[in-house]
Amino acid sequence: MKTNALYTELKQSIDPLDVRLLLCHVLGYTHEEFLLQQEKDINPTQEKIIRELAAQRAQGRPVAKIIGYKEFYGRNFITTEATLDPRPDSETLIDAILSHMPDDRTLRILDLGTGTGCLMLTLLAERPLVRGVAVDKSPEALAIAQKNAQVLGLEERVTFHHGDWAQGIDGPFDIVISNPPYIPTAEIAALARDVKEYDPGAALDGGADGLEAYRVLIADAPRLLRPNGVVGFEVGQGQAQAVTALLQEKGFGDVACFKDLAGIERVLLAKMAKTA
Repeated sequence: MKTNALYTELKQSIDPLDVRLLLCHVLGYTHEEFLLQQEKDINPTQEKIIRELAAQRAQGRPVAKIIGYKEFYGRNFITTEATLDPRPDSETLIDAILSHMPDDRTLRILDLGTGTGCLMLTLLAERPLVRGVAVDKSPEALAIAQKNAQVLGLEERVTFHHGDWAQGIDGPFDIVISNPPYIPTAEIAALARDVKEYDPGAALDGGADGLEAYRVLIADAPRLLRPNGVVGFEVGQGQAQAVTALLQEKGFGDVACFKDLAGIERVLLAKMAKTA
């Protein structure tokens, strides 16, 4: 069977981009190579595997959970049921933080709730003088983050810590980042199937109003940051104003909001005042 024929057939039942990802995974193509191999024959074994994977996707299993990795900021990150899949929305946080990380400065950063490690490890990869500490409450997620650090050759520049947010962590840090759970508990049931059934609930559920984690993180941030240190959060849709108020209550200033590609207020950066 030709590559293009199978692609055309499968995209009738699942998203065309998902079909392409599955084909590239099984056939070993880059996205560019896929476009050049449309008339190449697929052997029966490969076709069988692709159809089995496509059937999993049609039943709601996310592509990243099927193939075992997800691209984020140009790099592949291992992901499992123990971790939240890296999402394009979170690249907004990377862009915002990088604007506060000059190439020639040695900085120390803290990532709370690291999951796959995609935020921390991307920042380390983009800024070779930076070192960091990555924390997660889930030992399974932490093991995945460590594997990703090894694959990317960054394990010497990051320390992994199993713990509940910043308990047991001492500063000072130049930057503290987090993409905490921010979905209100009552809204979990209405999430897409490939999110609510395959992403870990602890990485989604932000409590009654979605802000529980922010309250904990913001209350603890002053002791972790250097004077003029920066905190960066991903926030849920419609939460920027409420999280800004929490930051300001704890003495943070210069709060800046960054929108994602969909125009949603997705990231907040704030600076710790010198006198706090």
